[in-house]
Amino acid sequence: QVQLVESGGGLVQAGGSLRLSCAASKRTVDTDTMGWFRQSPGKGREFVASDTRHSGGSILYADSVKGRFTISRDNAERTLFLQMDALRPEDTAVYYCAAGLGSWDYWGQGTQVTVSS
Repeated sequence: QVQLVESGGGLVQAGGSLRLSCAASKRTVDTDTMGWFRQSPGKGREFVASDTRHSGGSILYADSVKGRFTISRDNAERTLFLQMDALRPEDTAVYYCAAGLGSWDYWGQGTQVTVSS
């Protein structure tokens, strides 16, 4: 079992920045792939970004955040970050951290990000 705890959400004006963190309780094969999702009121959960250490590693972004958001990890690879710049009101959502091997088996409790216009 892996526990994931997000932090760093808050209220920011459009054009501002926030940095989210996700601390994993341990490093296992399940945390080789970690990612961020978000959910706005009335919408389904959508993919934001992922970072996998399998097969040489790869980083993926949703088209809506490319060039504005950056996913990264600390050296111990137990903390995942999401640097969010040039935030827009449509980025307002609860942001979730996820991890898993082959499927997103582990989820954090979410952190609210609100971008005011």
